[in-house]
Amino acid sequence: MSDARHHVVVVGAGFGGLEFTRALAGAPVRITMIDKRNHHLFQPLLYQVATTALATSEVAWPIRHLLRKRKDVTTLLANVTDVDRSGKRVLLDDGSAVAYDTLVLATGARHAYFGHDEWEPFAPGLKTLEDATTIRRRILLAFEQAERESDPARRQALLTIVIVGGGPTGVELAGTIAELAHDTLRGEFRNIDTRQTRVVLIEAGDRILANFAPKLSDYARKALERLGVSVELGRAVTRCDADGVVFGDTILPARTILWAAGVAASPAAEWLEAKADRAGRVLVEPDLSVPGSPEIFVIGDAAHVLRPDGRPVPGVAPSAKQEGRHVAATVKARLAGDTSPRPFHYKHAGDLATIGKRAAAIDFGWIKLTGWLAWWLWGIAHIYFLIGFRNRLAVSLSWLWIYVTGQRSARLITQGDDDRT
Repeated sequence: MSDARHHVVVVGAGFGGLEFTRALAGAPVRITMIDKRNHHLFQPLLYQVATTALATSEVAWPIRHLLRKRKDVTTLLANVTDVDRSGKRVLLDDGSAVAYDTLVLATGARHAYFGHDEWEPFAPGLKTLEDATTIRRRILLAFEQAERESDPARRQALLTIVIVGGGPTGVELAGTIAELAHDTLRGEFRNIDTRQTRVVLIEAGDRILANFAPKLSDYARKALERLGVSVELGRAVTRCDADGVVFGDTILPARTILWAAGVAASPAAEWLEAKADRAGRVLVEPDLSVPGSPEIFVIGDAAHVLRPDGRPVPGVAPSAKQEGRHVAATVKARLAGDTSPRPFHYKHAGDLATIGKRAAAIDFGWIKLTGWLAWWLWGIAHIYFLIGFRNRLAVSLSWLWIYVTGQRSARLITQGDDDRT
C-alpha cells in the first residue's frame, strides 16, 4: 500500500541531519534518512580516537539505534550520487532512486588540499572514523619503526610529527600528540627516548586559532610551546611527500604528516547544479533553501550561510543543529499552510579549543577563559552533548584516568590499506 504522507528525504546523519529529524517529530510526514555510513559521529572528539585517548565506540553510535523509536523514519545505508531536481529524486550508486517531496542535504565536508590532492596519501585529514584509525596507526607505527631504526637521520624523521593547520583541530592534535610522546609512551621503548619526539604545528597565517580573540591565540601558542610543540607561523606548506614537508624555505624531514588546514564541502552543489562559494558550499537563500527549488534545503558544512554582519556562519556542530531545527520548523509551518518567509538567524555559542589535558581556550565573546578552568568547562560541554549515559560515563572515566595517570587505553595498531605503514 502506498503512503500518501508528505515524504521528507534527509541525506546525512550528522549533527544537522539528526537534529532536523528529531525536531520534525510529530509532523504528518514520513522520513527517509540516507547515509553512506551506519553511524553518527561525534566529530569534535574524533581527534582523541586518532591520538589513542578514546575508542571508536565512544564517539560513534549506530543510526538505526538512535532512530529506533521513530516509526516514521526509514533508514537506508546507501551512497548518494546525484539529485534529479526536476524529477524530485535522489539517485543512489546502485542505480535506484528515492523520490521526495522535501529534501534536506546535510552532507558535511571533506578535506581540501588547496589544489594539491596529490598530498592526501602523505597527509591524511580527520573527518571519519577510518581517518582516525589511519592516523592512530601511523603515529604508533612511527615509534615502532624508530625503535628498530639505526640511522640517526631516518630515526629523527620517524620521531618528527607535523600537523598542517592551526585551527582548533590542529591545535588539539598537536597538544595531545605531544603529551602522548612525552608522557604516555615514556619508558616503554629501549632504543629510543620518546621525549625526543618533535611535534611541529605549521600555520600559514600570523596566529593559530584565528577565529578566537588575539590574546587567546597567543595563550594557545604559549601553552603548546610549554608542551614541547614547535609552532611555525606565517609560512604555508608548498610541498608534502613521503620525505616530509617544505614550508617557506625550510625543508623538514618527517614520516608522519597530518592535515588540518582546510575543508571543502561535499558534492551537494554539483548534484544540484547550484551556485557555490570557493569551498564548494551551496549559496542558499536566507531560509536555507536552494534558489529555484524551495523544497530543497542545504544545512551544515554543505551550506554557505551568512550572519547579519556578513561573516559566514562557522562550520561547527552548534550551527548545524540550529539550522536543522530551523528547517524543521519551516517544513512544519509549510505543512500547516504558512508559506511566509522564515530567514535563519544564527546564535553564536562561542569558540572552544583544548590544548592537552590541563589547558584550553574558550571565547564566548562576553567572557574569555583560559587554563585549567577552561579545560574543565570544555570537557563538561563535550560530555553533555554526547549521546547516552553509557558514553558520557565511559568518556568521563577515560579522561579522568588520563588526567591522573597519563595513560591512554586505546593504543592499538590495527591493520589497514596504508602504503606508508
